[in-house]
Amino acid sequence: MEPAALLDELPPDRRLALAYAPAATRADCLAVFSLDLRLSRLLAQQREPMLTQMRLAWWRDRLSEEATGFHHDEPVLALLAPWGAQRAQLAALVDGWEALLAEPPLAAFAVRNFAQGRASAFAALAERAGAAGQAEEAARAGFNWALADLAAHISDPQELAVVKALIQTRDWGRPRIGKDLRPLALLHGLAARQRGNGALLGGIRDGLAAIRLGLLGR
Repeated sequence: MEPAALLDELPPDRRLALAYAPAATRADCLAVFSLDLRLSRLLAQQREPMLTQMRLAWWRDRLSEEATGFHHDEPVLALLAPWGAQRAQLAALVDGWEALLAEPPLAAFAVRNFAQGRASAFAALAERAGAAGQAEEAARAGFNWALADLAAHISDPQELAVVKALIQTRDWGRPRIGKDLRPLALLHGLAARQRGNGALLGGIRDGLAAIRLGLLGR
């Protein structure tokens, strides 16, 4: 599967976010977004939690492999080949998705662990972009986006209440990250508009806001 095919698979918010990614960070953002999508599909298709955990463990092991001689036909892993030892930072994303396998209804700690997984992935993107000083703000953007995105996909009222309670505790100020990380700022901006009250791209106004975020970062 070519990178263009990976792009076509992404949900609308991430596909739009990538449209504003500079060439220097576009492949890395696509790799992380595609990995996140792969993991989400494992949970969406799960029939037996143990089997899902085994599949998640496969991804965790691949991400933790030695950088020397790393090569895989799996297209997401192929995109991650240039990351070298930094790939291991993305194992936290696997841990985050695994947290959602907890017995329902989801507890606050499981939701926090999930969001922390995406936060760690965004921090890794900042480091890959040579902006380690922005990693904390990138992580905050990832955590907030994770909560808002999760809320948009939850139907159980009790679980939704847990996610929304966490959303209320967060700092939703615009993250202080540079243009190389504009896709992360765009996702955070869309999440900040909804804060758990619907899809991140639910209408024309959301689309216009996304364009502004992509161009200006705010």
